[in-house]
Amino acid sequence: MRSRVRLLSVIAAVALSMTGAASAADVHVMISAGFHSVYSELGPAFERASGHHLITTRGPSMGDSPEAIPARLARGEAADVVILDGGAADELGKRGLVRADSKVELARSLIGMVVRAGATKPDIGTVDAFRSTLLAAKSIAYSDSGSGTYLSTKLFAQLGVADQIAGRSRKVRGPPSGEPVANVVARGEAEIGFQQVSELIHVAGVSFVGTIPAELQPGFSFAGALTSTVREPDAASALIRFLTSSEAAPVIAKAGLLPLSR
Repeated sequence: MRSRVRLLSVIAAVALSMTGAASAADVHVMISAGFHSVYSELGPAFERASGHHLITTRGPSMGDSPEAIPARLARGEAADVVILDGGAADELGKRGLVRADSKVELARSLIGMVVRAGATKPDIGTVDAFRSTLLAAKSIAYSDSGSGTYLSTKLFAQLGVADQIAGRSRKVRGPPSGEPVANVVARGEAEIGFQQVSELIHVAGVSFVGTIPAELQPGFSFAGALTSTVREPDAASALIRFLTSSEAAPVIAKAGLLPLSR
């Protein structure tokens, strides 16, 4: 506990040096689930150090949910900064909803798999083993955001299993109104579940099997970007710089993400 407090104190000092004497501001943040555990730990330190106040709205990076960040921005919901899947940030830039030149990558992310706690862990160590596990599973759950979109629209078809598993697969709506895929698996409503590792490893009632094979990973990242309607650009930029500081790397790694070398 003391080491964690010490770490946050160091990060707070970094934030002070980055934000300077700027007046306190309300910073509206839209964030997806995969980076939220990092943000929830580091956000209070940023607020204490900078004097800014973070107002947070959660939603998927993409997908057809009305809570998805692209849908929220398109209908005019207020935000200064978005933190979401890097590819989704690029699409928002193309649509003029974020400032494309403001995008900063925060961490890399991998897709992983869980089973219910106590269940046998299937082999997913190779592409062939992973494909066999999919075909053998009685039920499969995946998210309604970036990882689930990739699996359901690309990878399952690439592996030649899309038709065979369609009737045994379900899309799970994520926060804020939904839940992590791992919760569905923990209740026994799906035999195996897929999501980004950071959204799986801290959920009770499941066992983490591992990441899907490296050659099947889509190269996900999480990124921060200023919206095109940003009202507090200095404070929003300070938040992004804060989340990319080297002192934040241990918190990012603990969350199941891969810190970037700066």
